[in-house]
Amino acid sequence: MRKKACWLVLVALLGVATASQNPGAVFLMIWPAARPTGLGGAFTAIADDASSVYYNQGGMAFLDKTHATLMHCNWLPGLYQGMYYEYAGLTHQLKGYGNVGANIIYLTTGETDVVNERGDFLGRYTTFDVAVAGAYGYPVLSNLGVGMAAKFIYSFLVPEWVWKVMPELGIEAGGTGITWAVDAGALYKPISFLNVGLSLSNIGPNISYTSSGESDPLPRMLRLGVAYYPVQNNVVSVGITPEITKILVGMFYDTTGTKSFGRKLQEEMRDAWKSVGVEAKFINLLHTRIGYFEDLTGQRGGIVMEKEGQTYHYGLGDVLSRKSLGKFKSVGLCFGAGLEFARFKFDLSLDQLIYDFPTSNYKFSFSYQF
Repeated sequence: MRKKACWLVLVALLGVATASQNPGAVFLMIWPAARPTGLGGAFTAIADDASSVYYNQGGMAFLDKTHATLMHCNWLPGLYQGMYYEYAGLTHQLKGYGNVGANIIYLTTGETDVVNERGDFLGRYTTFDVAVAGAYGYPVLSNLGVGMAAKFIYSFLVPEWVWKVMPELGIEAGGTGITWAVDAGALYKPISFLNVGLSLSNIGPNISYTSSGESDPLPRMLRLGVAYYPVQNNVVSVGITPEITKILVGMFYDTTGTKSFGRKLQEEMRDAWKSVGVEAKFINLLHTRIGYFEDLTGQRGGIVMEKEGQTYHYGLGDVLSRKSLGKFKSVGLCFGAGLEFARFKFDLSLDQLIYDFPTSNYKFSFSYQF
C-alpha cells in the first residue's frame, strides 16, 4: 500500500515522528497561503488577511470589510507526484460586533492503484483530507483582539472495498477518520510598531482510522510570535517576525525514565519549530519576503552540514556555539514575492529548500478585499 508509506513519510517530514504517539490528520500542520510560507511559516503575530482564520483568529478582530484568499500548491511533487494542496479563506466584518470567518483546507496524494501479491490490478482510489472551519474574532480592547474557530475534520485514507478484495491484509474495516477540533488565538498591539501573537490549534478528540478503536491524537500546536516594524512610511515598510511553534503531542516522553526535567525541557525546546521572516513592501505595490525555518526533529531546514558522507541539520545556536560540525551544505530558507493592485493581491512562495530531497514546492495565492 504505497499511500500508507507516503503518509508515514509526511508524519516524519512534519517533525513528529519521535513523539510517544504519532498524530493523525497531519495535513493540518502544513502552512496554507503563499505569504506566510515565504516568511518561513511565521505569521501568528501578523494575521492581517483571510489566512488569519488558520494562523491566529485574534488577528481577525482588526480586519475591516471582507477579505478572501485562495491558494493552490502542487505540494512536494518530489515525494509523490499526484499531491496537491488547496486553501480558501474568507472573513467578513460585522461593524461593532467583530468579524466572522471560514476556511476550507484540502489535501490529496492523488490516485493509488490497488495491486495484490500476484500483481493483479484490482482498482484505483483517491486519498484525501479535508477540514472546514468557522471562526470569530473580536477586539476586546482597541489594541487586543481575541478569536476562536471550530473545525470539522474528515480524512479518507483507504476505502472499505480494498479490504474486501484483499483479504490477505487481515483487515476488515477502517481507513476513514472523522473528528472535530477548536482553535484559539490572540493578537496584541502594545505600540504602533510591535505585535505579539499567540495561538493554540487542533484541540479536540483523537482521530481513529480503524474499527478496533485505536486512535491518534490531533497535531495540537502552540504558536508564539512577534512582529516588529522598524520602517513604516508611504514608500517602504519593513517587518521582522520571529516565531516558535511547539507540537504538543508526546511532550516530555522519556523511553528510559532517567532524564531530568531540565534535560527533557531542553529537548522540548530543541524540538520546537523556529522561524524568522522578513517582509518588505514598496509603495503599496511590490512585496518581497524571505524566511528562515528550522525543524531539527523532522530534519527540515536549519543549517545543513555534511560530515563523513552524512547530512546533519543544526540550529543557529549550534553553529554559533559548536565547532567541527562539518562542511556547509545548505540553509533552510523560504522565499516569496507579491504584487498588490488596488484591492487585489497575488503572492508566490517557495519552500523547497527546507527539504533534503529534490522537489519543487510553489504556492500561489490570490487575495481580494471587498
